[in-house]
Formats: sequence, C-alpha cells, structure tokens
Amino acid sequence: MSYTALYRKFRPAEFEDVKGQDHIVTTLKNQIKTDRIGHAYLFTGTRGTGKTTVAKIFAKAVNCEHPVNGSPCNNCPSCQRIAAGNSMNVIEIDAASNNGVSNIRDIIEEVAYAPTEGKYKVYIIDEVHMLSIGAFNALLKTLEEPPAYVIFILATTEVHKIPITILSRCQRYDFHRISIDTISDRLMELMEKEEVSVEEKAIRYIAKAADGSMRDALSLLDQCIAFYLGETLTYDNVLKVLGAVDTEVFSRLLDHLMKEDVAGCIALLEEMVVEGRDLGQFVIDFTWYLRNLLLVKSGDHMEDVLDVSSDHLAVLKQEAARIEDQVLMRYIRIFSELSNQLKYASGKRVLVEIALIKLCRPQMEEDYSSLVQRVSSMETKLEQGIPVMASPAAGAGVSADQGAAAGKVKKKELPKAMPEEIQQVAKDWPAIMGQTQGLLRITLSKALVTVNEANELVLVFHEPPGSRECSGDILKNTGALKELEQIIEEHVGKSVPVVVEINDTGASNEQSYTDVVDFFAQTAHIDIETEDMEEDPF
Repeated sequence: MSYTALYRKFRPAEFEDVKGQDHIVTTLKNQIKTDRIGHAYLFTGTRGTGKTTVAKIFAKAVNCEHPVNGSPCNNCPSCQRIAAGNSMNVIEIDAASNNGVSNIRDIIEEVAYAPTEGKYKVYIIDEVHMLSIGAFNALLKTLEEPPAYVIFILATTEVHKIPITILSRCQRYDFHRISIDTISDRLMELMEKEEVSVEEKAIRYIAKAADGSMRDALSLLDQCIAFYLGETLTYDNVLKVLGAVDTEVFSRLLDHLMKEDVAGCIALLEEMVVEGRDLGQFVIDFTWYLRNLLLVKSGDHMEDVLDVSSDHLAVLKQEAARIEDQVLMRYIRIFSELSNQLKYASGKRVLVEIALIKLCRPQMEEDYSSLVQRVSSMETKLEQGIPVMASPAAGAGVSADQGAAAGKVKKKELPKAMPEEIQQVAKDWPAIMGQTQGLLRITLSKALVTVNEANELVLVFHEPPGSRECSGDILKNTGALKELEQIIEEHVGKSVPVVVEINDTGASNEQSYTDVVDFFAQTAHIDIETEDMEEDPF
C-alpha cells in the first residue's frame, strides 16, 4: 500500500477533530441540530485552515442517517460513501479549472434533479474567486433561490475578488489562522499515534513556520520525519531540513551590526550559505527576531505576544537593552524592503550583502533613523575613548588653510561702473534680459529702463492705482534684484547699482514714459513711434 501524507491521513472526519475554528464548528452544529440549515455558505480564510474539510464534514452531517450532536456518525452508508468520494449527493468543483459560464450552466441543469438518496445535494466550489464574471452572473439566480434540497458551499482564500452580489446571498464564515499552541498540541498528539520521537521545541518551530496553517504544519513535519527516519526529530534537525537559522546566529549577527563590523557580517553570511541556509527565510526570520527585540523594549509582560520560552525571553531582554528603538526600526525597515526584493531576485546573496553593509554604514543614508544611529554610534565611541574623526566640512581636525578652503568663498568686490558704462547697460538691456529666465524675465519685460542723475540704472514699473501686488514689489521682495545685479556684473565686469521705481499714480505716467523715450533716443539713437500712446502708453 502506498504511503499517505500526514495531512491526508489525519484529515478531520467530524467536527470535534477540527482545531482552531470553534466559532464556526459550534454554529454549524447548532444549525444541524435545530434544522436551520442555510442554502448558501461562504468559507473564507488563509490556506490550510480547514475550509474544504469543514465543508465535507458539513455535507456528511446534513445527509447522515444517525447524526451525533450535530456531527456525522461516519458509520452509515451515506457517510461512508461521501468519505470515499463515491456519493452522488456531494459534488466538488475546482473553480480554478472550471471557471466558465458553461461549467456553471451544467450545475444549474443538475440542480433540477432531486437526490436519489439522502436529503441534500451539496455543491462544494473550491477557489470560487477564480470564476469569470459571466460565470458569477449565471450562478446568481440559482444561488439566491435554489431548490430546498440543494446547498452551495463556496470556499476561497481571496474573498475580495468575489462580487458583492454573490456575498450578499451567502452566510459568510471567516476561518482564523490557527495559533501556534493549537498546532503544536495537534502535532504532538499525532506523533504519539505515529510513535515518532520528537522534541517539543522542534514541534513548536514547525508550528511557527506554518504561519497559522495546519496543513502546512503537517507537510513540514512529514518532510522532517522523512529526512531523519528512525531518529529522534530534534530542533537542530528541523532547522537543517527547513534551511532555517537558530536565534543564536541572529544574536551574533546583531552584535556584528552594532559594532559596524562589515567583515564579521559577511563572514557569518558565508557560513550560512555554505550550510545551505535559505537566504529568503533567513531575512524573514531575522526581521521577526528584530521585531521581538522591539516588542521587548516597548513594554513589560510580552511573554504571550512573543510566544517564546522564559530563557529565550531573558536573552532577548539583555540584547534589547543594548540597542535603541530608532536603530531597531531602521534595521527592520531595511530588511523588510530586502524581503520584497528577494522574491524576484536571482542574485539573492548580493542583495543581502548590500543590506548588511548599509546597516553597518548609516552614513550611506540620509534619513532620520540613519542620522540617529550615526549620532548614537559617535557617542558610544566617545564613551569608550575611541577618537572620532570629524568631516572637513565641520572644520574640526583640519588646518587653517584647509578650513579656509572648506569655508564659504568670499565674493570678489568689483569696481563701480562709470556713467557711460551704465548707459551702455541700458543700451544692452534686451541682451541682458535675455539671460534671465522664468518669473524674473516676465517681470523685467514690464519694466522701462533709464539712468538717473545719480548714475543709477532705474527700472520703472507702471502699475494701475490700487494694485495689490505689482511687478516692482515682486522684484524687490523675492530677492530677484540680487540675481539681476549679478547678471549685469557678469555682463560688464563692473558693479552697477539698480533702482526700482513704481509708477502707480497715473498722473505722471505719460511724463515717465516721455522721459524714457527721450533717453533711448539720445543714448541708443532709437526712434520710437508714440502715436496712439495717449490712451495707455503701457
């Protein structure tokens, strides 16, 4: 006889065997005992939590000839045929491969025929979220008003993909992740039946690695037993089979990180690679280890949350006292990002090495947590009497010449421009304005340029009376005037004073414009047509 996997061999046959879903089991048993059976159920939850198993037990219970406290007796012909998969009353459909409208129409046609034996025809549609939109629409009417002898049980891991019109027609039951204690107790019970010697610590690690899935736990346990067949299954053996890393290794790695010892981190990573450890699992486990340290620092009485032994908790408290919260959060952030990158990476080792170097070198990053770690590291070195070399920009530990070079270079003072040079700037104004950009250029395009008696370059802006914000104010208040003076200095090589005047009276508007025209006519020899300027010369 061929070997049967543990998760198949010990699949629950009655409600009492289902672990970790008491809120669902109790409800379904009460419905069966009081004959308040619904016509459509939706079972949702993560993989391996018992959705399909409970659906099969429920199908047996509603057709059982001698139910016991709401559970099937497993002895009557109906129960035995359903358990063997030979019953015509229980139809299992995999929606992943039968997701078309034609498949649903076949169901609708079969629904019209009453069961030849038993009381109910039960349709179990697994992975129902894989059905097409057309298939869901075809199922709607039948799902809402099926014949009295038909029960639909829909099972899915992704309930958010199911249309709301389907959800509203079903009784929804959410299957929870199974706790580590519940999985551990069940595995120990089954190992006693199998007469396999295992360590409790090994069982708890398998239960934790299963992430709330009883089926995953049984599969992992089956794998470990097969590797060490005939031997006692120890904690170290489980780590080797699953490619996991002991917490002692995490403690050593954390010590290297806190000392900013890149060589030590890379050497430790090399050891794990040589031993065949899975790097993706290593990153996940180390992130979980850092999370435990952060929880220990967050408050007392964390034993139940952490789910670790008292000895392990004492070690965690000692290590947590050596590291600051912000540093821990930075480590967790970097390793969380690394975990997502490793899912699709071919060179996983390179990515892990880069992450370790980044953790040891907070100066490679400029975010707040990295700055906190840099300051903390500097304080620690100073307390230990280790000299800390400041950067040249800080001005510490450098010579006077180096400090002057690192400081801000003083601007060279230029000679003042002569009157004829200022007039030349006015002549070259279009070229100077062409060197500006953005808002400054738009603002200068509204200015009229002249030279006053004090040999200053004057920019005249005409603004309507009562204007809230004028171009001249923008030029003076935004610091753009300094930028303009810099451009003029680069153009002539001399210092040219620039004055901004704002004409907002309206009365002297024409006179200001006439003065500017006269200036251009005299200095630039440009003839400006002034016709039609009486209404608004600007």
